[in-house]
Parts: sequence; C-alpha cells; structure tokens
Amino acid sequence: MFGRLAIHPQTSEQWRKLTKSPFNTGLPSATGDGLPSFRQHAEARLHPFDIMQTPPPLVIAGIGCGGRTRTYLSLASRQPEKFRIAGAADLVPSRLDLLEKECGYPTGFRRFGSDQELLAEEKFADVVIIGTQDADHARHSLAAMERGYDLVLEKPVATTVDDVRQIHEAAIRLGRKVLVCHVLRYTPFYRKAREIVASGVLGDLVSIHATEGVDPWHQAHSYVRGHWAVTERSSPMLIAKSCHDIDIILWLMNDQCRRVSSFGSLKYFTPHQAPPGATLRCTDGCPQAGSCFYDAHRYLTDKRQWLAYVFDAAKTASDGDIRKWLAASPWGRCVYHCDNDAVDRQVVAMEFARGGTAVLNMTAFSSGRDLEIFGTRGVLRGGEALKSETGFDFVLQPHGGTPERFRVDVPEGGYEGHGGGDSGFVDALYHEMQSQSPDAMTTSLSTSVESHYIGFAAEDSRLSGRTINLIPKAACF
Repeated sequence: MFGRLAIHPQTSEQWRKLTKSPFNTGLPSATGDGLPSFRQHAEARLHPFDIMQTPPPLVIAGIGCGGRTRTYLSLASRQPEKFRIAGAADLVPSRLDLLEKECGYPTGFRRFGSDQELLAEEKFADVVIIGTQDADHARHSLAAMERGYDLVLEKPVATTVDDVRQIHEAAIRLGRKVLVCHVLRYTPFYRKAREIVASGVLGDLVSIHATEGVDPWHQAHSYVRGHWAVTERSSPMLIAKSCHDIDIILWLMNDQCRRVSSFGSLKYFTPHQAPPGATLRCTDGCPQAGSCFYDAHRYLTDKRQWLAYVFDAAKTASDGDIRKWLAASPWGRCVYHCDNDAVDRQVVAMEFARGGTAVLNMTAFSSGRDLEIFGTRGVLRGGEALKSETGFDFVLQPHGGTPERFRVDVPEGGYEGHGGGDSGFVDALYHEMQSQSPDAMTTSLSTSVESHYIGFAAEDSRLSGRTINLIPKAACF
C-alpha cells in the first residue's frame, strides 16, 4: 500500500523558496494561466530522496470488547488517516454491536465469537488490543504474538510474576512490539511533571510522595462488588490498580528500585462494618436503602454512568430493566456482605539505587491523584487537592525562591480518571508502533514489567512483614 507523499523536513526551506516564486522555470503550465503549478515546480527541483512516503494507516483488531478496548478503538476511529479498525472478538455479541456503533460502523469490520476464531484466521491486522479480563491476558497475549501480531496490552500485563515473565520472554523471542496501557505517562499532567524534573530546577531528586485516591464509589464498584474484588481471581490491588502509580514513580525517579516494603489491609468493606439490619442485597428491602452511600439503587440515579462498564445494555435499559439486573448481578450486593478480599488501604515504601526514596499511598477513601517531588533545590507539588484549592495543577517552590504555578490542558475523550491519558495514548500509538526497537516505546513491555515486579514484591512484603530486596531481581522471585 502506498502512503501519501510528504516533503522531507530538510527541504522545507527549499520548498518555501520554490513556492514563493514559481516564475522563469521553463516548465509547461498545468494551471491554465501560463504559469507552472507549485507541485510541478517542486517535483522538478527536489531530489527523489527528498520525497518520502508516509506509512499507511495502522490496522487494529481487538480481543475482548469491554470498556477499555471500546475506548481505545473509538478514539482511534476518529483518526482514519492513522488507524483502520479491522475487527474484534468477544463472547458477547452485543459488545461487538456496541463497538461497531461507537466506531462508526467501520468498513470491512470482521466479527468473531472468540479469540480462537480470530486467531485461527490468516493475520489481518498489524496490532491486536488485548482487553480481556486480567487472568486471561497471558493466554491471549501469547497466542496473538505467536500468530504474528504486535500488541496493545491493557494493564496489568498479567496476574502472576511467572506469567509476566513468560509474556516478556516471548515478546523478545518473537521480536514483537508490545505497548502496555500505562496511559498516565501520556497525560499532560505527568508529562509536565517529568519536564520539570528533567529541567534540573529541583536539583537531585530526594523523595517522591504519591497518593492514589481510588474514590469510595469506584472502590465499591470495582474492588468490592466488581471484577477485581477477589485477588485470587484477578490480582493484588497494587497490580490491578496501582501499577499505574508505581510506573509513574519509576519514570520520574529514573532509577532502579533496590528495596520495597509495604503495609495494608481490608478493614472497612467487611461484615463488621455493616449498618444495622443491612440485607445481603440492596434490592432485598434493606432498611438503609436511600441513606447508605453505597446503596446500589444509585445506579439508577447519580451513579448511572458506572453501569456502562459492567451492563452491556446500560445506555438503553429502562429503570425496570436495571432493577431486575441489580437483583441478580454482583453490583446489587451490599458492600459489607461481599466475598471481597482486595485491600482498601496500602502504603508502599521504595528505596532506589542512588539513594532516593518514594512512598505510594493507595486509599479507597479519597478521590484523585496527588504528587509531591522533593529535590535538593526545590519542591514540586501537584494534583487534585492542589487544583481544587488553588485552581493550579502544579506549584514549584524553589528553596528560598519565588513559587511558580502551572496549569495543564486536559484533552477530551477516554476515562475521566485517566486525565487525558487515553486520548494521549491513542494519539501516540501510531508513532510508537513505527519504532524500530520495541524497547524504545514510551510504555514498552520491557519498561512496564518493572512496575509489576515492584508491585508483586510489595504484596509479598505486605503479607510476610519482610522488606524485599529487588537487586538482584532473581533473589526476590
């Protein structure tokens, strides 16, 4: 397939001179006015190597058509010059219907009832998005890479250290590009933070303090009632949720983590915290209905937007349909009477090779992310709390100097809690996949596995009470 013609950047000045004065060339006219066209003039003067082909659109398919895959493909469908949506597989036909609709009914879109059906076909795309449940990532990733596909892999990479390592080794052996959806690296907020750190204005980094406020309702929806409530069926909280934040700490610190320790537990979403008379389901005539913050009936009112992540018919369902669904689904259960064991609070302390330290505080009982970076020359503070108080995203306070404040613009599109990272990720995807080296990509697999190793080590520390040495890495796994 031939790409569009593009003028090499080195010829931009030559192009400017040519188009400024198209006279006295002796070329025949193509404009009907006796003058040569700009295109004829330029093509006659430019060396053939100055005219390059731009790559054709990246062809993408999806395995698993839940919210994350639909988000990425929907955003990609808005840039037809960069992407072509070729097909997808899901066990639920209505999800394929929804994906096609959200992507504008792509021409030639191919539907498959399972990953096996898609992968049995001759390779028909450049990249496959792996957007299935966490526990299925390893199986689907390995099969797709063996079939010849590069991957966009939703985080976490996998739910065990062995599976993470197996995927990484397979990608190296097969020469596949795997871009992990650590989308926070593509947000304007964290890119600005890294820009400030890289400028040297903070001096040497001493410590980073990051807080992830999961949000009480989000915790209940996803980690009490939802897919990630039971760690044996999914993964520990640090892997399922906070590998984003560990990855950002590594990106900002730009150093190797040597040791990690962690503390945390599940304390609130338990039967001991249940209010008087609370029934097993909110729909069972619970006396707390209407007054409890976690009342599942809120899916009918102010929390209705959350239904789209778990109820395929959410956008068209009537209130009666939703009540019927709540009466039988996990999301109708009382949050104090679920089978959950995911922690609702956890802290992670990290020590780095050059002596820097970092602390991550994950809590269910706050909303949004906050960041403090301490350096030998100054301190950078930013995040949700600062913005709500001051209207600014960052405050840079040099030691003994005048504070400087910054705002960043967040693009629309994608999950709100990702701060523009979803759209930033898709915008970068086209160029990331043109990289000659898989490791050169911003969120390459080789980069992203480091946050997973730290997360698994932190969970080991939380359960065992030990500090885990990460150097050499073989000693801790």
